[in-house]
Order: sequence, then C-alpha cells, then structure tokens
Amino acid sequence: MRIELVNTGDELLLGDTINTNAAWLGQQVAALGLMVSRHLVVSDGAVIKDAISEAASRSDVVLVSGGLGPTNDDLTRESMAELLGLPLELDEGIKAHLEDFFARRNRVMSASNLKQAMVPRGALVLDNPFGTAPGLYFPAELGCARGWNTHFFLLPGPPRELKPMMEAHVEPRLRSLLPDGASRAIRYFKITGLGESDIVERVEKKLEAVPGLTLGYCIRQGDVDVRLSGQPEPVAAGEAIVREHLGEHIVSTDRRLIEQVVVHALAERGQWLATAESCTGGFLTSRITDVSGSSGVFGHGFITYANEAKQKHLGVPAALLAEHGAVSEPVCRAMAEGALAASGADHALALTGVAGPTGGSDDKPVGTVFVGLASRGAETAVRKFFYPGTRDRFKLLASQAALDMLRRRLSGLPMG
Repeated sequence: MRIELVNTGDELLLGDTINTNAAWLGQQVAALGLMVSRHLVVSDGAVIKDAISEAASRSDVVLVSGGLGPTNDDLTRESMAELLGLPLELDEGIKAHLEDFFARRNRVMSASNLKQAMVPRGALVLDNPFGTAPGLYFPAELGCARGWNTHFFLLPGPPRELKPMMEAHVEPRLRSLLPDGASRAIRYFKITGLGESDIVERVEKKLEAVPGLTLGYCIRQGDVDVRLSGQPEPVAAGEAIVREHLGEHIVSTDRRLIEQVVVHALAERGQWLATAESCTGGFLTSRITDVSGSSGVFGHGFITYANEAKQKHLGVPAALLAEHGAVSEPVCRAMAEGALAASGADHALALTGVAGPTGGSDDKPVGTVFVGLASRGAETAVRKFFYPGTRDRFKLLASQAALDMLRRRLSGLPMG
C-alpha cells in the first residue's frame, strides 16, 4: 500500500513551526507495518490542490494535515472539493458542535467559523473533540471520475487535535484496507555502546541473508536504531539474529530512550539514584529529570564543578585531588562513593572530564572523561572514555555512557 503525506502551511516552510506531524504520522503508519513512501510540505494557497493531485496519481492513501481552519488561507477543504468536483454543503451536525464548542467557553462564534461546517458531498466527517476543525475522509470511489483509486484523509494541523483523530479514525480504516495476508511486521532496536560500523560488522550480512527482510538504520549521537520490517516470519528470524549478536547493547525495543529505561527499571525495584557531575554541569541530571516519574527514583544531584565543591559536598580528599587531579579514576571513584554516602541513594553516578575546547593536556586530552558508578552492595565501577568534539557532543555522550553503566548494572550485564 502506497501512502503519502501532504503537510500544508507557510509556517512550516518558513521554519516558524517545526513539522513534528510528519515524523509522528510516519511512526504511526510504520506501527501498522506500512511505510510512508513520500512526504511533501506545501504553502497555503492554490498549490495545495496540485500537491494532492500529484500524490493521488501514484498513491493508495493520501494523508493531508492542515488548512481546515476558519481563515481565508485555510483552503484544504475547498481544494479537495474542487479536485473531486464535489459541492460543499452545510453540515448541521458540525454547525451544532461549533455552536456548543463556543457556548461552553463563553465565547461568541464568528461567521467565519461556519466555513468549517461546509462538507464536500459524499465525504465522511471525522469528529474532532479537541478543536473546531473536523476531519474528513473521502473513500476511493469519490475519485473514480479522475481515474484515481485513492483514499483521502484530511486532518487538522495542531498536533493535539491531529494525534487523537489519527488514532481514532484513520488507523482503523487503514487496517481495514489491508488485504488478507498483507499484514507486515516492524521491529525497532535501540542500540548503544556500538557505532554503526560495529553493528554492520556484527549483523548486516546475516540479516541480508534472510529472504523478505528489509533492514534500516537511524543514526543519532549516542545510539543507533536498527529497524527490521517485512512479513512476520522473516522479521522474527531477523529479531533472533539481532538479539543473539547485539543483545547486551539493546536498550529498548519500543523506542524508549535510555533515560526512560533506567528510570523505569529503578522504579520497578523501588531504588533511588543520585548524581555527581563536574564536566557535564547537570546535563545527566537534566536527562533523568526530563522523564515522567523520575521524582520517585531521583532525590539528589550534586554539581561539583570546582575542586572545593568536590571536597565540601562529596568528601573528596584534597590530597587525592592534588596527587591525581580532578580528571582521574581515583577522584571519579571518590565522587561516586561520596554522592552515595551523602544522598542515601541506592546508586550514584559520577562524571569528571575535560569538555574542551581548552584545558586538555598530553595525558588528559580534550574529550577525556571518567564515569563512575557506586551501588550499595556492589563494587564501585569506573570507566574511562574519550569523546572529542563540541562541548554539547561531549556532554551527551558522557551522560549516555553513565546511563548505560547503570542500565547494565540494573540488568545484571557486564560493564562492557
């Protein structure tokens, strides 16, 4: 099944609004075992009609977002009506919904809002419980006069309206359009601790040898997504290969980020985490507290940038700092163990390093970082990493390494 997205709006092309709808819709379609074949962003105006017509000429399904509002530049509804030669008719149900929507908010409905109650004849109305713009579904038979066998779905642009409507109205219809035996499977594996070339070396030839299996990668700083798609049987065979050869590096199979996985694992165990950060300046703590529910597992974060702060808040001995320097394995160990003692947590992560671009030396070049993990009832672990580049990249990768050390300990895996 060929599916195309058409997103409308000058604000998307000008960069005033980030087009998060395209990414989200692609993920929802992929979760059905399908794939968006093309994505187009167009400005408000007459070009909408051309974009929809072009997409319809080669697709089974066209999803259009935006342009269903009450203003003069909201032209998606009118464009579809013109394309299919359908008259616009007042829908009394939508009109009543609009009147009620404004009345419940003690607002006066403007005459322009009635534009949203105009429906091309034959189109099915898709309820919008969170806004004034209903969606519309045009079954394939409405396009037969144009030589199309295409299903059209028009959805409002605001994500808080589009998302529930996609789930409630569009996804069930897409499932019904799949022929028997055409169901596809898709699996995602978020991998950390390995680069793309390492992953390719370990699994690519084995996966390519599975008939009917499609392999894809999405590379980010800190992790790599491995995507398998196809019929259920080859996908299951590919999954077995990935688990066998990449097992301990698999962070999640449901697209969760490593910080989400770690917070969930701590919550399941009823355990608490503390952090002690020098070179990352709170970046690790920020990633943890960005996760919903982190307040139930995270209580203390120490930002000890200066040596005096390491001594005062973490109890790092001055002699240790003088002998080894702040960026060293012994100091990192003392930071982790000091944070564990000061916080009363079950685990404590510590980071100390040289973020750069200045401050490096021959034995401790810019990009050097030590990551420590102290846990009650377990031996403190300290590892050394090297992440040269920008400060942002350094902080992200250093915090990723710290989270992965904790993930491994919670999962009973070797530190690597």
